[in-house]
Amino acid sequence: MKLNSKKTIIYVFFFSLFLVFLSPAPSRGLSDAFSGTVYEPKELKPVDSILKVSVGDRAPDFELPDLSGSTTSLAQYLGKNVVISFVPAAWTPICSDQWPGYNILKDFFEGYNAVLMGITVDNIPSLYAWTKQMGDLWFPVLSDFWPHGEVADSFGVLRSDGTSERAIFIIDGKGIIRYIDVHDINRRPPLETIVRELEKLK
Repeated sequence: MKLNSKKTIIYVFFFSLFLVFLSPAPSRGLSDAFSGTVYEPKELKPVDSILKVSVGDRAPDFELPDLSGSTTSLAQYLGKNVVISFVPAAWTPICSDQWPGYNILKDFFEGYNAVLMGITVDNIPSLYAWTKQMGDLWFPVLSDFWPHGEVADSFGVLRSDGTSERAIFIIDGKGIIRYIDVHDINRRPPLETIVRELEKLK
Protein backbone atom coordinates (compact mmCIF):
# COMPACT_ATOMS: atom_id res chain seq x y z
CA MET A 1 0.00 0.00 0.00
CA LYS A 2 1.37 3.41 -0.98
CA LEU A 3 0.85 5.96 1.78
CA ASN A 4 0.28 9.66 1.27
CA SER A 5 1.47 10.97 4.62
CA LYS A 6 -0.10 14.42 4.27
CA LYS A 7 -3.50 12.97 3.44
CA THR A 8 -3.16 10.43 6.26
CA ILE A 9 -2.45 13.14 8.84
CA ILE A 10 -5.36 15.25 7.59
CA TYR A 11 -7.72 12.28 7.70
CA VAL A 12 -6.64 11.27 11.19
CA PHE A 13 -6.85 14.88 12.42
CA PHE A 14 -10.43 15.34 11.26
CA PHE A 15 -11.44 11.92 12.57
CA SER A 16 -10.04 12.93 15.97
CA LEU A 17 -12.01 16.18 15.86
CA PHE A 18 -15.14 14.17 15.11
CA LEU A 19 -14.61 12.02 18.19
CA VAL A 20 -13.93 14.99 20.43
CA PHE A 21 -16.56 17.49 19.32
CA LEU A 22 -19.44 15.52 17.86
CA SER A 23 -19.73 12.77 20.44
CA PRO A 24 -21.69 13.26 23.65
CA ALA A 25 -19.71 13.94 26.83
CA PRO A 26 -18.45 12.46 29.02
CA SER A 27 -18.38 9.07 27.26
CA ARG A 28 -17.08 10.55 24.03
CA GLY A 29 -17.09 8.25 21.03
CA LEU A 30 -18.54 5.29 22.90
CA SER A 31 -20.83 2.99 20.97
CA ASP A 32 -24.27 1.99 22.22
CA ALA A 33 -22.71 -1.35 23.16
CA PHE A 34 -21.18 0.35 26.21
CA SER A 35 -24.39 1.98 27.39
CA GLY A 36 -24.63 1.55 31.14
CA THR A 37 -21.50 -0.61 31.40
CA VAL A 38 -18.60 1.82 31.73
CA TYR A 39 -17.44 3.28 35.02
CA GLU A 40 -17.32 7.09 34.99
CA PRO A 41 -14.30 8.17 37.06
CA LYS A 42 -14.04 11.66 38.42
CA GLU A 43 -11.39 14.04 37.07
CA LEU A 44 -8.06 12.50 38.04
CA LYS A 45 -4.63 13.93 38.73
CA PRO A 46 -3.24 14.29 35.17
CA VAL A 47 0.04 12.46 35.90
CA ASP A 48 0.83 10.45 39.04
CA SER A 49 4.14 8.73 38.34
CA ILE A 50 7.79 9.40 37.62
CA LEU A 51 9.27 8.14 34.35
CA LYS A 52 12.09 5.62 34.63
CA VAL A 53 13.07 5.76 30.94
CA SER A 54 13.99 8.51 28.47
CA VAL A 55 14.09 8.97 24.72
CA GLY A 56 17.30 7.27 23.54
CA ASP A 57 17.16 4.51 26.18
CA ARG A 58 16.73 0.86 25.34
CA ALA A 59 13.14 -0.08 26.15
CA PRO A 60 12.70 -2.53 29.04
CA ASP A 61 11.90 -5.95 27.60
CA PHE A 62 8.81 -7.75 28.81
CA GLU A 63 6.63 -10.77 28.17
CA LEU A 64 2.93 -10.57 29.03
CA PRO A 65 -0.11 -12.81 28.58
CA ASP A 66 -2.42 -11.88 25.73
CA LEU A 67 -6.02 -12.68 24.94
CA SER A 68 -5.11 -15.64 22.74
CA GLY A 69 -3.91 -17.58 25.78
CA SER A 70 -0.24 -17.25 24.87
CA THR A 71 2.29 -14.52 25.59
CA THR A 72 3.64 -11.58 23.64
CA SER A 73 7.06 -10.04 24.21
CA LEU A 74 8.71 -6.85 23.07
CA ALA A 75 11.79 -8.78 21.94
CA GLN A 76 9.81 -10.74 19.35
CA TYR A 77 9.26 -7.50 17.42
CA LEU A 78 12.91 -6.49 17.05
CA GLY A 79 13.28 -5.20 13.51
CA LYS A 80 9.87 -3.51 13.63
CA ASN A 81 8.78 -0.19 15.04
CA VAL A 82 6.57 -0.70 18.10
CA VAL A 83 3.95 1.61 19.56
CA ILE A 84 2.97 0.74 23.13
CA SER A 85 -0.32 2.18 24.35
CA PHE A 86 -0.75 1.98 28.11
CA VAL A 87 -4.28 2.76 29.27
CA PRO A 88 -5.38 2.97 32.90
CA ALA A 89 -8.29 0.55 33.15
CA ALA A 90 -10.85 -1.50 31.28
CA TRP A 91 -14.50 -0.42 31.32
CA THR A 92 -13.76 3.29 31.50
CA PRO A 93 -14.97 5.76 28.87
CA ILE A 94 -11.80 7.30 27.43
CA CYS A 95 -10.00 3.95 27.27
CA SER A 96 -13.06 2.37 25.65
CA ASP A 97 -12.95 4.78 22.77
CA GLN A 98 -9.17 5.31 22.48
CA TRP A 99 -8.30 1.79 21.36
CA PRO A 100 -11.10 1.34 18.79
CA GLY A 101 -9.92 4.64 17.31
CA TYR A 102 -6.63 2.94 16.38
CA ASN A 103 -8.49 0.70 13.94
CA ILE A 104 -8.33 3.47 11.32
CA LEU A 105 -4.51 3.35 11.52
CA LYS A 106 -4.03 -0.35 10.76
CA ASP A 107 -2.92 0.18 7.15
CA PHE A 108 -0.70 3.04 8.22
CA PHE A 109 1.08 0.86 10.80
CA GLU A 110 1.61 -1.89 8.25
CA GLY A 111 2.99 0.60 5.73
CA TYR A 112 5.54 1.85 8.25
CA ASN A 113 6.71 -1.57 9.48
CA ALA A 114 5.08 -0.92 12.83
CA VAL A 115 3.04 -2.87 15.35
CA LEU A 116 0.82 -1.65 18.17
CA MET A 117 0.51 -3.21 21.62
CA GLY A 118 -2.20 -2.30 24.10
CA ILE A 119 -1.36 -2.82 27.77
CA THR A 120 -3.44 -2.44 30.93
CA VAL A 121 -3.07 -3.69 34.50
CA ASP A 122 -6.40 -5.56 34.25
CA ASN A 123 -6.66 -9.34 34.38
CA ILE A 124 -7.30 -11.47 31.29
CA PRO A 125 -11.00 -12.26 31.92
CA SER A 126 -11.81 -8.56 32.36
CA LEU A 127 -9.83 -7.62 29.25
CA TYR A 128 -11.50 -10.38 27.26
CA ALA A 129 -15.01 -9.19 28.12
CA TRP A 130 -14.08 -5.53 27.58
CA THR A 131 -12.48 -6.02 24.18
CA LYS A 132 -15.40 -8.18 23.01
CA GLN A 133 -17.65 -5.25 23.86
CA MET A 134 -15.41 -2.88 21.88
CA GLY A 135 -15.50 -5.05 18.77
CA ASP A 136 -12.56 -6.28 16.72
CA LEU A 137 -9.17 -4.82 17.60
CA TRP A 138 -6.36 -5.69 15.21
CA PHE A 139 -3.52 -5.38 17.74
CA PRO A 140 -2.56 -7.55 20.73
CA VAL A 141 -4.06 -6.60 24.10
CA LEU A 142 -1.78 -7.56 26.98
CA SER A 143 -2.41 -8.01 30.70
CA ASP A 144 0.08 -6.45 33.14
CA PHE A 145 -1.98 -7.78 36.05
CA TRP A 146 0.55 -10.02 37.78
CA PRO A 147 3.04 -9.28 39.14
CA HIS A 148 0.75 -6.28 39.31
CA GLY A 149 1.83 -3.45 37.04
CA GLU A 150 5.38 -4.75 36.74
CA VAL A 151 5.79 -3.64 33.13
CA ALA A 152 4.13 -0.27 33.70
CA ASP A 153 6.46 0.21 36.68
CA SER A 154 9.54 -0.68 34.60
CA PHE A 155 8.69 2.22 32.28
CA GLY A 156 7.74 4.47 35.20
CA VAL A 157 4.05 4.81 34.39
CA LEU A 158 2.45 2.94 37.30
CA ARG A 159 0.21 5.31 39.23
CA SER A 160 -0.08 5.30 43.03
CA ASP A 161 -3.57 3.73 42.83
CA GLY A 162 -2.26 0.69 40.93
CA THR A 163 -3.50 1.75 37.49
CA SER A 164 -1.17 2.86 34.70
CA GLU A 165 -0.84 6.24 33.10
CA ARG A 166 -2.38 6.89 29.70
CA ALA A 167 0.94 6.74 27.88
CA ILE A 168 2.41 6.20 24.43
CA PHE A 169 5.92 4.86 23.82
CA ILE A 170 7.32 4.52 20.30
CA ILE A 171 10.27 2.15 19.99
CA ASP A 172 12.34 1.66 16.86
CA GLY A 173 13.43 -1.61 15.27
CA LYS A 174 16.57 -1.71 17.42
CA GLY A 175 14.60 -1.50 20.65
CA ILE A 176 15.40 2.16 21.33
CA ILE A 177 12.73 4.50 22.68
CA ARG A 178 12.17 7.29 20.17
CA TYR A 179 9.07 9.03 21.58
CA ILE A 180 7.28 9.26 24.93
CA ASP A 181 3.95 10.85 25.78
CA VAL A 182 2.70 10.43 29.33
CA HIS A 183 -0.61 12.05 28.59
CA ASP A 184 -3.12 13.74 30.86
CA ILE A 185 -5.05 10.67 32.02
CA ASN A 186 -8.33 12.56 31.54
CA ARG A 187 -7.68 13.16 27.82
CA ARG A 188 -7.22 10.99 24.72
CA PRO A 189 -3.79 11.23 23.02
CA PRO A 190 -4.17 12.59 19.47
CA LEU A 191 -3.89 10.00 16.71
CA GLU A 192 -2.06 12.38 14.40
CA THR A 193 0.91 12.52 16.80
CA ILE A 194 1.50 8.78 16.36
CA VAL A 195 1.33 9.28 12.58
CA ARG A 196 3.93 12.04 12.66
CA GLU A 197 6.31 10.19 14.97
CA LEU A 198 6.22 6.97 12.95
CA GLU A 199 6.91 8.91 9.78
CA LYS A 200 10.16 10.11 11.37
CA LEU A 201 11.29 6.48 11.59
CA LYS A 202 10.73 5.50 7.97
